[in-house]
Amino acid sequence: MDTKTAEREDNRKREWSLQDFEIGRPLGKGKFGRVYLVREVKSKHPVALKIIFKEQIEKYKIQHQLRREMEIQSSLRHPNILRLYGWFHDDERIFLILEYAHRGELYRELRKHRRFTEQQAATGRLKIGDFGWSVQSRSKRHTMCGTLDYLAPEMVENKEHDYAVDNWTLGILCYEFLYGAPPFEAESQKDTFRRIMKVDLSFPSAPSISAEAKHLISRLLVKDSSKRLSLQKIMEHPWIIKNANPRGTCDI
Repeated sequence: MDTKTAEREDNRKREWSLQDFEIGRPLGKGKFGRVYLVREVKSKHPVALKIIFKEQIEKYKIQHQLRREMEIQSSLRHPNILRLYGWFHDDERIFLILEYAHRGELYRELRKHRRFTEQQAATGRLKIGDFGWSVQSRSKRHTMCGTLDYLAPEMVENKEHDYAVDNWTLGILCYEFLYGAPPFEAESQKDTFRRIMKVDLSFPSAPSISAEAKHLISRLLVKDSSKRLSLQKIMEHPWIIKNANPRGTCDI
């Protein structure tokens, strides 16, 4: 076992407490708690400390969801997934020790710039950090969850669905990065669902957006999930080849 592997094993087994951290500035807050930039006292390593209030967990009955999020995120090792190093709790709170992403939230950057260039939309080192609705499954599922604007037609129609919903979501994200808003946005939930089920897709006039970008989006936002581009085909698409930085970095 190498030194880094041994260190990770020790971190997972270690009994953490709030005294192990120097609390810094707040990074964000939500319905269930807050996130702070902290520094581990011994190593001086910066991490994010997510503090979740047990009262809120019980009120909204999300114990199972939180447990699933923690189990999935702690088991994953990938450069595009935010690490969950460990957790601890007291009488009132649960503390999650997370990798610190110094560039902040993607959507904060998108709101600041309004839209990304094609190079920015195709590249960048993104890290997935919220696994509250994730599942570890190889079979098709029937439950509907997620942000309304990103739901695939099969989810809106309560049909069984699988990994192909993620390919749909890539199309939604690509569109929103380039145009500044999701493609099926509407004033009401009913109208959003109607547009999704019809795949009511249009591309506003924007000279800066190439035909290749529109082609990729059109091949992902397809109602028949079996006809959506596969991840391999996405990586081979001319728009990705032209705009993606193979080093995975891009200034936004």
